Amino acid sequence: MLRLGDVDLPLGGTTHLMAVLNVSPDSKNTHTVARGLDEALTMAERYRAWGAGIIDVGGQSSHYDNPTVAEAEEAARVTPVIAALAREGHLVSIDTWKPAVASAAVEVGAVMVNDTGGLSDPGMRAVVAAAGVPVVAVYVEGEHPHDVGEFSPTEDKAADIVGSFESLLADLEGEGIDQVILDPGVALNYRGDYDTYTRLQLDVIARSGSLHTLGRPVLIPIPRKRDFHRVAAYIALALEHGADLIRVHDVPLAADLRRLFRRAP
Repeated sequence: MLRLGDVDLPLGGTTHLMAVLNVSPDSKNTHTVARGLDEALTMAERYRAWGAGIIDVGGQSSHYDNPTVAEAEEAARVTPVIAALAREGHLVSIDTWKPAVASAAVEVGAVMVNDTGGLSDPGMRAVVAAAGVPVVAVYVEGEHPHDVGEFSPTEDKAADIVGSFESLLADLEGEGIDQVILDPGVALNYRGDYDTYTRLQLDVIARSGSLHTLGRPVLIPIPRKRDFHRVAAYIALALEHGADLIRVHDVPLAADLRRLFRRAP
C-alpha cells in the first residue's frame, strides 16, 4: 500500500496515474499549463474523471533552457493551487527540487513530494523527514534538472540506476525517510543527441523491472515526445513492466492503455 494523506493506494497488479498540472508559464507542454486557479481546478477535475488519482503540480519548468525561478516565486505560484485542489479532495504531489517550495506545498495540503533533485539536498531530506510524507526520488545526473550536461550512456543504464538508488536508500534509512518511490528520471531533459537519448529512455523503461528488486514503489515518468506515437510506446512499456505509478501529460491515452493492460484499480 502507498498511503497518501488518508488514502491507501494498492500496489501490485495496479498502475496509478499521476497527471501533470503546470502553473509555470515556461513549460513547453502547453496543454498541461493552467493560467489561473479556475483553470487549474477545471483541469484537475477533468484528470480525475479520466482516471488520474494524483495531481502533480509544478511551478518551475525542469527544462535546462528555462530560467531558474526563485523559491519564493515558485511557492507563490503553486500554493494557492495546491490548497484549492486539496479542498476538492484531490491527492496532490508537489514537483520541485527546492526545499522551501516543498515545505510550503505540504503545509497547504500536498501529500507527496516529487523531488527532481534526487533527494541529494540535505534541506529537502529534512523537509520530507519532518513532514512524514512519501517522496519520489528522481534519478538525475546533476544536483537538479538545471544542472545537467549530457546523459551518460552505459552498457546497462538501468543497472547503474538501481545501484545509485541502493546507495541512496541506505543513506535515507538512517535519516528516518522510508516512504520512498523510485523514478529512473527518464523524463528529464539532457543536452546531447536527441535520438541517442530517446533510445536510452526506451531501454531504461524496458529494463525497469529491475527497480522492483529494491522493494519500493516504482514510478515511470513518461517522456513527452514530438512524435506522439512514441509516447504511447513508453506508456505501454511501463505498464508491461509493472510500473506502480506513471506520471503522464496525456491522461486519456494513459488511462485507455491502462485498461487495455488490465492494470486499472
